[in-house]
Amino acid sequence: MPRNALFIAAFDSQLKWCGRIRDEFAGRGYECRVVVPDVRSALSAQQIADAGFDRVDSMNWSNLLDVAVHSDVVVCGLSGPITKGFSVELADRRRAAGVVGPVLITGWVGVIIEKITAGYLDRCGSDIVAVNSVADFDHFSTVGDRLGLPADNLVLTGLPFLSPRPQPQRTGPIRRVLFADQPTVPGREVERRYVYQKLVDYAYEHPDREVILKPRHRPGEDTFHKMLYHPEAVLAGIEQPANFKIDYTPIGEVLDSIDLMITMSSTACLEALDRGCRVALVLDLGIHERYGNQVFLDSGLLRTFDAIGADQLGTPEPSFLDSYFFDRDRTSTAIIADRADELVAAGTRPSHTAWETDYLRSAAAFHRETSAGPGGGRPNGQHSLVALRRRMVRHGPVKGVLAQASVSLLPPILNRSLRNLIRNGRTL
Repeated sequence: MPRNALFIAAFDSQLKWCGRIRDEFAGRGYECRVVVPDVRSALSAQQIADAGFDRVDSMNWSNLLDVAVHSDVVVCGLSGPITKGFSVELADRRRAAGVVGPVLITGWVGVIIEKITAGYLDRCGSDIVAVNSVADFDHFSTVGDRLGLPADNLVLTGLPFLSPRPQPQRTGPIRRVLFADQPTVPGREVERRYVYQKLVDYAYEHPDREVILKPRHRPGEDTFHKMLYHPEAVLAGIEQPANFKIDYTPIGEVLDSIDLMITMSSTACLEALDRGCRVALVLDLGIHERYGNQVFLDSGLLRTFDAIGADQLGTPEPSFLDSYFFDRDRTSTAIIADRADELVAAGTRPSHTAWETDYLRSAAAFHRETSAGPGGGRPNGQHSLVALRRRMVRHGPVKGVLAQASVSLLPPILNRSLRNLIRNGRTL
């Protein structure tokens, strides 16, 4: 009987990450199924197609756990907190069913620009934590050691869409320039308007170059990070030169023809370096965690628009490249699948030991006691009673009941209004 692998994703970036790994397992004869759980998700037909899939299945949380616990391999591409809830409840289901359970694989779908430690701890209850860089691996190993967590589930794999060694950087004239946009970086409208205007100005200054703005998604589509100010809306009414355009072609399909990629902190910069593109990371707004560019301080690629316009571009620091493009004799996905095959065949699961540590036992207990959404440990009615008691203690009997009612019964806009009234001590 062929082995089976379950892939879980909710957004396009997660689906693309799962897709690369799915191709590896499918090539080894696994029966593969891709599922979108009933958590916050958004996948348009075009996003599904761009990720290389014909279709995906939808499934409620409880059924997903039932299917997962009897799978050979589960690849979870969900965000950290949801992955943590999934791993807690999968461990509970596995114990209740008296089975060894699947090999649970987790990781990051791109460069980690925030919650680096928290993200690892959300995933440390899995059997394979696929780590993207040497720097991340060293950090996670240190954190795990401090908390008494076993390290045998940490696997240095690299990102699935990167090769072991990038192509030489192109040196010819710059003819095509691509700006890789991000949904929430920068987050404020005035910041986005500034960046987009600088791109338009660059196009005017270099009429012999094609300047392409690649939005993260089309208007009406969604990603894990919600975009509030789409470039089409921000640039509406701003005069643009003939050599400037907005284009939605997937980045992977155009990189071979791009001479320079500009971005704030997108993982796409690594894809560009891999394909030999020159890269500039925008420095005009400063260095800040909300831009994610603090992780690129050692890259050698941070530049102002003035420097970019003058073609004063950097070259990547060797140590930065070596962290993401480290020597290995296999692809990233082969490293992941080889380890999974080994664990399936042996019937061993590193996560079983991890769940016996003080840290994960307490983390699991806290999740079961407090979680109230998909991935929560209590039935919905029990969640509501616990939440009601908590709000009554905090606000008093009358306001506590009103606060619980606002969460349970009212739409968000009325919910916010009622919470404000309760917080300010007013009566309805």
